[in-house]
Amino acid sequence: MRPKNFTLTAPQVHRCAAVVLQDHLNLGDHGPKCRASLLFTLLLYAAARITSLSDACKALRDAPSDEAARLALIATLPDFAELQRRLNAALADNLLRTLRRSPQRMAADLVLIPYHGQPQHDPDEIYRSEAKSGTSHFHAYATLYVIRNGYRFTVALTPVSRGEPLEAVLKRLLHQAAQVGIRCRLLLLDRGFYSVGVIRYLQAAHHPFLMPVICRGRRLDDPRGPSGTNVFLTWQSSGFGTYTLHDAQKRPARVAICVKCRYYRGQWRRHGKQHLIYAFWGLQPPSFDWVRETYRQRFAIETTYRQLHQARIRTSTRDPALRLLYVGIALILRNVWVWLHQMVLARPRRGSREIRLDLLRFRRMLLWLTHVVEGTLGIRDSVTVKLQL
Repeated sequence: MRPKNFTLTAPQVHRCAAVVLQDHLNLGDHGPKCRASLLFTLLLYAAARITSLSDACKALRDAPSDEAARLALIATLPDFAELQRRLNAALADNLLRTLRRSPQRMAADLVLIPYHGQPQHDPDEIYRSEAKSGTSHFHAYATLYVIRNGYRFTVALTPVSRGEPLEAVLKRLLHQAAQVGIRCRLLLLDRGFYSVGVIRYLQAAHHPFLMPVICRGRRLDDPRGPSGTNVFLTWQSSGFGTYTLHDAQKRPARVAICVKCRYYRGQWRRHGKQHLIYAFWGLQPPSFDWVRETYRQRFAIETTYRQLHQARIRTSTRDPALRLLYVGIALILRNVWVWLHQMVLARPRRGSREIRLDLLRFRRMLLWLTHVVEGTLGIRDSVTVKLQL
């Protein structure tokens, strides 16, 4: 007989997260004072407190020194390619079986982490983009996540190097998802992916997609009239059309266009008619509103990145492998949080399960992890200072 109530505790959440990391990252022991289990505990504590590994060691009474933990992590960390494979295996650890039964809607995007230093080995390690946080240099990562019944599982993670074509990044992400049994039914992309190379690749691979159109060409106030995709801004009502774009090598890419016209309806300091222009291929939208509402599901990836930064270990290292590890741990913790809501905290109902995020917010789960580690290793509650007489 199924019990009426189930109590989820902080030690259970900590054990669940630690098991996922230990089973897939598979870091070895580094001496008797810095075993793998202790190292994972320190990593979870640093992620939960959004601090560095060094600060985590200094805050815990029974933790090893920060230098010992750093050397242990560097000594046991696999090479970059193997680390990437293990992180993706950990992300796929708690994926639901239903996600593998049929093709799913997916969303892909880039997350840029500002960087103010020099590359460790290769200049291509540093991604260049528009200035943010006082720099135009970043460590860039691309993620692919599944959208299903309100749940968002990250299923693939890959670093992005400087000058790498986005179609190569998408190909790598989709291949990693296919390796764990996740097939694509519809891919939702940001406007940054609007390019001939990406469109031609997705069409050749038979992956339906939906993305916003970048308006280019002569402006509306040009005496010769608008050109390029700016022509769609002249439409007075919603409609469908087609458009062919070309790249610098004159390669064509033909896509279907959906223009959704609506009024701003009281948005701050905005008046008149708004044009939402989308490019798509491989699907037959039933209406303009369906296109708009379907693409709005992609916006949830911004929430995923916000939660990523809430659990990303801080560091000033130049080592790209360590930086990839810290991003991967944050995404793994978020996947654990989603799995707990789906399998433990959701309320069963006919046809699906009701999400109740108020029972355990992501920040609260991180706070639980902090309390468990502090109860195990203790907190340094005093500071000793040598005085000079």
